[in-house]
Amino acid sequence: MKQPTIFSKIVNGEIPCDKLFEDNNCLAFNDIAPQAPVHYLVIPKKPIISLLSCIEEDQNLLGHLLLVGKNIAIDKNLKSWRTVINTGEESGQTIFHLHIHFLSGKIMKWPPG
Repeated sequence: MKQPTIFSKIVNGEIPCDKLFEDNNCLAFNDIAPQAPVHYLVIPKKPIISLLSCIEEDQNLLGHLLLVGKNIAIDKNLKSWRTVINTGEESGQTIFHLHIHFLSGKIMKWPPG
């Protein structure tokens, strides 16, 4: 059996979070180790490991996650932000539950890493 991730524990209410939004499909909350003045995550409640493991039936959920993140950005009066999805260890993914980072509040450099 696959071990629960910190995100599945947050979804289940076992670990608290600084919640920004929740519905039947997703949860959004502030990152506990922010990499920018504004840094929040949007995660599906469905335990998807990464974009690599998404299937056709996830397409509406994936769009929903992005729109929820955008709506939070608008609520925060953000004019620009960076959206990051790490897929796999070499990309920097450390929690193997799909999550989208939304970062803002500072000038972002390119290339990022």
